[in-house]
Amino acid sequence: MSATIRIFGKRTTLGTLTAHLALLALVALWTAPTLGLFISSLRDKDQLINSGWWTALSTNQQAERGRLAAPDAFVEENGRFVARGNVLEPDSGKTITAFSDNFRDPGAHPAGQTADVKDGTLRIDGDGAYEYSTAEKPEGRRGDRVFFEVEVPPRFTLENYAEVLAAEGVGQSFINTFTVAIPATFIPILVAAFASYAFSWMQFPGRRYLFIVVVALLVVPLQMSLIPLLRLYNDVGDAMGVGAKTYLGIWLAHTGFGLPMAIYLLRNYIGTLPRDIIEVARIDGATHFEIFTRIVLPLSIPALASFAIFQFLWVWNDLLVALVFLGKTDNQIVLTSKLRELLGSRGDNWEILTASAFVSIAVPLAVFFSLQRFFVRGLLAGSVKGG
Repeated sequence: MSATIRIFGKRTTLGTLTAHLALLALVALWTAPTLGLFISSLRDKDQLINSGWWTALSTNQQAERGRLAAPDAFVEENGRFVARGNVLEPDSGKTITAFSDNFRDPGAHPAGQTADVKDGTLRIDGDGAYEYSTAEKPEGRRGDRVFFEVEVPPRFTLENYAEVLAAEGVGQSFINTFTVAIPATFIPILVAAFASYAFSWMQFPGRRYLFIVVVALLVVPLQMSLIPLLRLYNDVGDAMGVGAKTYLGIWLAHTGFGLPMAIYLLRNYIGTLPRDIIEVARIDGATHFEIFTRIVLPLSIPALASFAIFQFLWVWNDLLVALVFLGKTDNQIVLTSKLRELLGSRGDNWEILTASAFVSIAVPLAVFFSLQRFFVRGLLAGSVKGG
């Protein structure tokens, strides 16, 4: 017998407790990156670059640089030339803890202390105010650089989201993605449902071997088929005078890539439906089409919803297929491709990647939570054989 223990006054077995703890650890393992991504999307740009999301609620220490006053700002006082100003932006909330004129050691001198620098003396206070004194008036057009360490209080902002949502073309890319995702989800479901019924309840030569071929297509890498498909679409498009870079092309591509998984999933579910229901319908004179539309299809909603979630998530988050089969014009570019362009050719604006991620997953999350009860029932399809 399994050992039993009491937790909060309730008796439970050690095996059950272990399973619950393992499940909790698994949930935490999957949730932590998403939580970190969400926190990062709300952080200030500078803090996001210099520290991890787990430090979001603490004061961060980071190195920065500034520039002192230009030579024409110096005034003569007691035989020396003095310039005063502030190296911090107004209302930045930052506090300087140390400073230096050497970028290799920005914490050489404590804030508020007067230090010797190469051309004179310099004092920088914690609020950023400084006094720079030299024996001779500096020459040149720009002031000297100074480096300092600052303490930055936690700051959360929606600027990253505003930058993403206000970018030109993002709204149209949302519409383009819906134009791709909805038909590319509905078409394979429709085709796979008919095929799954045929594999489950219709007798025809080679049924078993044809199903094996369909399942074997699951192991074919997507990347291997892109170039042959694109060449085929180009040839057909040129022959018809419409070209390959059309929505029809990407719908057919996603349909072809999704059908093996869809047929495998739906066939396993439809094949477990009670045989008595199907036989009674046949005795009453129902055709295969009537059985499928009036009996099988309503009973298969959990499995259909499960595949719809998988297919929609795959199509919505797709970048590779969209780059191959669609153009980059405003009326065709999808959301993932548009967000990638916002990062810049060298990734200079990578700090908006976190906000972009949550903008792009908003719709898939809504779809998943609206269909989650069907998703769970669909995952259990086939675990209990029908009578």
